[in-house]
Amino acid sequence: MTKPAENAMKKKQSPVTPDGWSELKQFTDARISLGRCGSSLPLSEALSFRLAHARARDAVWSPFNAEGLSADIEALGCRCLRLASSVTDRSEYLTRPDKGRRLGEESRALLEKESTGYDLCLVVSDGLSSRAINENAVPFLERFLPLTRAAGLTVAPVCLVENGRVAIADEVASILEAKLTAILIGERPGLSSPNSMGIYMTYAPRQGATDEARNCISNVRQGGMTIEAGVQKLAYLMETAFRMQTSGVALKDKMSPDYLPFGGLDAALGR
Repeated sequence: MTKPAENAMKKKQSPVTPDGWSELKQFTDARISLGRCGSSLPLSEALSFRLAHARARDAVWSPFNAEGLSADIEALGCRCLRLASSVTDRSEYLTRPDKGRRLGEESRALLEKESTGYDLCLVVSDGLSSRAINENAVPFLERFLPLTRAAGLTVAPVCLVENGRVAIADEVASILEAKLTAILIGERPGLSSPNSMGIYMTYAPRQGATDEARNCISNVRQGGMTIEAGVQKLAYLMETAFRMQTSGVALKDKMSPDYLPFGGLDAALGR
Protein backbone atom coordinates (compact mmCIF):
# COMPACT_ATOMS: atom_id res chain seq x y z
CA MET A 1 0.00 0.00 0.00
CA THR A 2 1.39 3.45 -0.89
CA LYS A 3 1.88 6.02 1.90
CA PRO A 4 -0.77 8.48 0.58
CA ALA A 5 -3.24 5.66 0.44
CA GLU A 6 -2.30 4.58 3.98
CA ASN A 7 -2.77 8.16 5.30
CA ALA A 8 -6.09 8.46 3.53
CA MET A 9 -7.26 5.25 5.15
CA LYS A 10 -6.19 6.43 8.64
CA LYS A 11 -7.99 9.73 8.12
CA LYS A 12 -11.10 7.94 7.03
CA GLN A 13 -10.97 5.65 10.03
CA SER A 14 -10.51 8.42 12.61
CA PRO A 15 -13.37 8.33 15.16
CA VAL A 16 -13.01 12.07 15.84
CA THR A 17 -15.60 14.40 14.32
CA PRO A 18 -13.93 17.82 13.78
CA ASP A 19 -15.73 21.02 14.67
CA GLY A 20 -16.81 23.17 11.74
CA TRP A 21 -15.34 26.28 13.38
CA SER A 22 -11.93 24.76 14.10
CA GLU A 23 -10.10 27.32 11.95
CA LEU A 24 -10.98 29.96 14.60
CA LYS A 25 -8.71 28.25 17.12
CA GLN A 26 -5.72 30.00 15.58
CA PHE A 27 -6.99 33.32 17.03
CA THR A 28 -7.44 32.35 20.68
CA ASP A 29 -6.14 30.14 23.49
CA ALA A 30 -9.72 29.61 24.67
CA ARG A 31 -11.06 26.08 24.63
CA ILE A 32 -13.24 26.28 21.52
CA SER A 33 -13.94 23.96 18.59
CA LEU A 34 -12.87 20.84 20.43
CA GLY A 35 -14.54 18.33 18.13
CA ARG A 36 -16.14 15.17 19.48
CA CYS A 37 -15.70 11.43 19.56
CA GLY A 38 -19.17 9.99 19.61
CA SER A 39 -20.89 11.95 22.37
CA SER A 40 -17.62 12.64 24.27
CA LEU A 41 -14.50 14.78 23.92
CA PRO A 42 -11.64 13.41 21.81
CA LEU A 43 -8.91 11.87 23.98
CA SER A 44 -6.41 14.62 23.10
CA GLU A 45 -8.83 17.33 24.28
CA ALA A 46 -9.68 15.41 27.47
CA LEU A 47 -5.97 15.19 28.31
CA SER A 48 -5.49 18.85 27.37
CA PHE A 49 -8.27 19.81 29.81
CA ARG A 50 -6.60 17.91 32.64
CA LEU A 51 -3.27 19.59 31.89
CA ALA A 52 -4.88 23.05 31.85
CA HIS A 53 -6.67 22.32 35.13
CA ALA A 54 -3.38 21.22 36.73
CA ARG A 55 -1.68 24.43 35.56
CA ALA A 56 -4.49 26.53 37.01
CA ARG A 57 -4.13 24.80 40.39
CA ASP A 58 -0.36 25.27 40.28
CA ALA A 59 -0.85 29.00 39.64
CA VAL A 60 -2.88 29.27 42.86
CA TRP A 61 -0.48 27.28 45.01
CA SER A 62 2.87 28.43 43.58
CA PRO A 63 4.94 30.41 46.13
CA PHE A 64 4.85 34.21 45.94
CA ASN A 65 8.38 35.28 45.02
CA ALA A 66 8.29 38.35 47.27
CA GLU A 67 12.03 38.36 47.91
CA GLY A 68 12.93 38.22 44.23
CA LEU A 69 10.27 40.79 43.29
CA SER A 70 11.45 43.14 46.03
CA ALA A 71 15.05 42.98 44.79
CA ASP A 72 13.98 43.52 41.17
CA ILE A 73 11.74 46.49 42.03
CA GLU A 74 14.40 48.17 44.16
CA ALA A 75 16.79 47.72 41.23
CA LEU A 76 14.35 49.98 39.33
CA GLY A 77 15.10 52.72 41.87
CA CYS A 78 11.97 52.38 44.02
CA ARG A 79 11.73 51.42 47.70
CA CYS A 80 9.81 48.27 48.47
CA LEU A 81 7.84 47.32 51.59
CA ARG A 82 6.96 43.69 52.24
CA LEU A 83 3.58 43.30 53.91
CA ALA A 84 1.05 40.55 54.55
CA SER A 85 -2.70 40.31 54.91
CA SER A 86 -4.29 39.02 58.10
CA VAL A 87 -4.59 35.39 56.95
CA THR A 88 -2.29 32.80 58.50
CA ASP A 89 -1.63 30.66 55.41
CA ARG A 90 -2.70 30.01 51.83
CA SER A 91 -5.50 27.64 52.83
CA GLU A 92 -7.09 30.29 55.01
CA TYR A 93 -6.63 32.83 52.24
CA LEU A 94 -8.79 30.70 49.93
CA THR A 95 -11.56 30.22 52.46
CA ARG A 96 -11.59 33.65 54.19
CA PRO A 97 -11.65 36.42 51.53
CA ASP A 98 -12.50 38.94 54.26
CA LYS A 99 -9.13 38.39 55.94
CA GLY A 100 -7.34 38.83 52.62
CA ARG A 101 -8.78 42.34 52.42
CA ARG A 102 -7.19 43.45 55.71
CA LEU A 103 -3.55 43.99 56.64
CA GLY A 104 -2.01 41.94 59.41
CA GLU A 105 -1.23 43.81 62.62
CA GLU A 106 2.56 43.78 62.08
CA SER A 107 2.22 45.07 58.52
CA ARG A 108 -0.16 47.83 59.57
CA ALA A 109 2.22 48.93 62.34
CA LEU A 110 5.11 48.95 59.87
CA LEU A 111 3.15 51.03 57.41
CA GLU A 112 2.07 53.57 60.02
CA LYS A 113 5.74 54.49 60.57
CA GLU A 114 6.11 55.57 56.94
CA SER A 115 5.89 59.10 55.58
CA THR A 116 2.50 60.08 54.17
CA GLY A 117 1.10 62.24 51.40
CA TYR A 118 1.59 60.87 47.87
CA ASP A 119 -0.07 61.19 44.49
CA LEU A 120 0.10 57.45 43.86
CA CYS A 121 0.39 54.24 45.88
CA LEU A 122 1.28 51.09 43.94
CA VAL A 123 0.50 47.72 45.54
CA VAL A 124 1.56 44.32 44.21
CA SER A 125 -0.12 41.16 45.52
CA ASP A 126 -0.12 37.48 44.57
CA GLY A 127 -3.93 37.25 44.68
CA LEU A 128 -5.22 34.00 43.20
CA SER A 129 -2.30 33.48 40.83
CA SER A 130 1.21 33.90 42.19
CA ARG A 131 2.50 32.90 38.78
CA ALA A 132 0.82 35.89 37.14
CA ILE A 133 2.60 38.33 39.45
CA ASN A 134 5.92 36.51 39.40
CA GLU A 135 5.92 36.77 35.58
CA ASN A 136 4.28 40.14 34.85
CA ALA A 137 4.66 42.60 37.74
CA VAL A 138 8.29 43.63 37.24
CA PRO A 139 8.07 44.02 33.43
CA PHE A 140 4.99 46.22 33.99
CA LEU A 141 6.65 48.41 36.63
CA GLU A 142 9.80 48.60 34.53
CA ARG A 143 7.78 50.48 31.90
CA PHE A 144 5.33 52.28 34.17
CA LEU A 145 7.55 53.77 36.91
CA PRO A 146 9.69 55.90 34.54
CA LEU A 147 6.45 57.45 33.20
CA THR A 148 5.36 58.47 36.70
CA ARG A 149 8.75 60.07 37.36
CA ALA A 150 8.68 61.94 34.06
CA ALA A 151 5.17 63.18 34.91
CA GLY A 152 6.33 64.51 38.30
CA LEU A 153 4.05 62.26 40.36
CA THR A 154 5.02 61.49 43.95
CA VAL A 155 4.95 57.71 44.37
CA ALA A 156 4.89 55.86 47.70
CA PRO A 157 7.17 52.85 48.22
CA VAL A 158 5.84 49.89 46.26
CA CYS A 159 4.01 47.62 48.71
CA LEU A 160 4.26 43.85 48.19
CA VAL A 161 1.37 42.18 49.99
CA GLU A 162 1.33 38.42 50.40
CA ASN A 163 -2.08 36.72 50.31
CA GLY A 164 -3.89 39.95 49.51
CA ARG A 165 -7.28 40.66 47.91
CA VAL A 166 -8.05 43.69 45.74
CA ALA A 167 -9.51 45.80 48.54
CA ILE A 168 -6.34 45.64 50.63
CA ALA A 169 -4.84 48.33 48.40
CA ASP A 170 -7.41 50.79 49.77
CA GLU A 171 -6.25 50.20 53.35
CA VAL A 172 -2.58 50.52 52.36
CA ALA A 173 -3.16 53.72 50.42
CA SER A 174 -5.37 55.28 53.09
CA ILE A 175 -2.62 54.81 55.71
CA LEU A 176 -0.09 56.39 53.35
CA GLU A 177 -2.61 59.14 52.52
CA ALA A 178 -2.26 58.64 48.77
CA LYS A 179 -4.65 60.35 46.34
CA LEU A 180 -4.95 57.27 44.16
CA THR A 181 -3.99 53.61 44.33
CA ALA A 182 -3.47 50.85 41.79
CA ILE A 183 -2.98 47.20 42.71
CA LEU A 184 -1.34 44.65 40.43
CA ILE A 185 -2.81 41.29 41.41
CA GLY A 186 -3.01 37.72 40.14
CA GLU A 187 -6.41 36.96 38.66
CA ARG A 188 -8.41 33.81 39.26
CA PRO A 189 -6.68 31.34 36.87
CA GLY A 190 -8.58 30.28 33.78
CA LEU A 191 -8.01 27.00 31.95
CA SER A 192 -6.25 28.82 29.12
CA SER A 193 -4.88 31.75 31.13
CA PRO A 194 -3.28 30.72 34.44
CA ASN A 195 -0.96 33.74 34.39
CA SER A 196 -3.33 36.72 33.93
CA MET A 197 -2.55 39.86 35.93
CA GLY A 198 -5.32 42.28 36.80
CA ILE A 199 -4.93 45.96 37.71
CA TYR A 200 -7.51 47.75 39.86
CA MET A 201 -7.41 51.52 40.32
CA THR A 202 -9.22 53.57 42.99
CA TYR A 203 -9.31 57.35 43.36
CA ALA A 204 -9.50 58.65 46.95
CA PRO A 205 -9.02 55.14 48.38
CA ARG A 206 -10.49 54.40 51.76
CA GLN A 207 -11.03 51.29 53.79
CA GLY A 208 -14.47 49.90 53.09
CA ALA A 209 -14.63 51.13 49.47
CA THR A 210 -16.61 48.78 47.21
CA ASP A 211 -16.06 47.49 43.70
CA GLU A 212 -18.09 50.23 42.04
CA ALA A 213 -15.35 52.69 43.06
CA ARG A 214 -12.68 50.85 41.04
CA ASN A 215 -11.63 50.56 37.41
CA CYS A 216 -10.21 47.24 36.25
CA ILE A 217 -7.70 46.36 33.55
CA SER A 218 -7.80 42.59 33.01
CA ASN A 219 -5.81 39.79 31.40
CA VAL A 220 -2.40 41.48 31.25
CA ARG A 221 -0.04 38.71 30.12
CA GLN A 222 1.69 37.28 27.11
CA GLY A 223 -1.14 36.15 24.84
CA GLY A 224 -3.59 38.60 26.44
CA MET A 225 -3.32 42.38 26.83
CA THR A 226 0.31 43.32 26.31
CA ILE A 227 2.34 45.01 29.03
CA GLU A 228 2.63 48.13 26.86
CA ALA A 229 -1.13 48.32 26.33
CA GLY A 230 -1.74 47.83 30.07
CA VAL A 231 0.68 50.64 30.94
CA GLN A 232 -1.01 52.97 28.46
CA LYS A 233 -4.48 52.12 29.79
CA LEU A 234 -3.54 52.63 33.45
CA ALA A 235 -1.92 55.99 32.66
CA TYR A 236 -5.10 57.07 30.86
CA LEU A 237 -7.38 55.98 33.69
CA MET A 238 -5.17 57.68 36.29
CA GLU A 239 -5.01 60.93 34.36
CA THR A 240 -8.77 60.91 33.88
CA ALA A 241 -9.35 60.06 37.55
CA PHE A 242 -7.20 63.02 38.66
CA ARG A 243 -9.10 65.34 36.30
CA MET A 244 -12.58 64.13 37.30
CA GLN A 245 -11.61 63.38 40.92
CA THR A 246 -13.43 60.06 40.80
CA SER A 247 -13.07 56.49 39.58
CA GLY A 248 -15.16 53.38 39.06
CA VAL A 249 -18.55 53.48 37.35
CA ALA A 250 -18.37 57.27 37.08
CA LEU A 251 -15.21 57.05 34.95
CA LYS A 252 -15.77 55.72 31.42
CA ASP A 253 -12.96 54.50 29.17
CA LYS A 254 -12.87 56.84 26.16
CA MET A 255 -9.16 56.54 25.42
CA SER A 256 -8.21 57.48 21.87
CA PRO A 257 -5.81 55.20 19.95
CA ASP A 258 -3.15 57.93 19.83
CA TYR A 259 -3.25 58.70 23.57
CA LEU A 260 0.16 59.55 25.05
CA PRO A 261 0.57 58.51 28.73
CA PHE A 262 0.23 61.46 31.11
CA GLY A 263 0.28 63.98 28.26
CA GLY A 264 -2.34 66.09 30.02
CA LEU A 265 -1.51 65.30 33.64
CA ASP A 266 -0.41 68.83 34.62
CA ALA A 267 -3.81 70.19 33.66
CA ALA A 268 -5.54 67.33 35.47
CA LEU A 269 -3.62 68.14 38.66
CA GLY A 270 -4.02 71.88 38.21
CA ARG A 271 -0.28 72.46 37.89
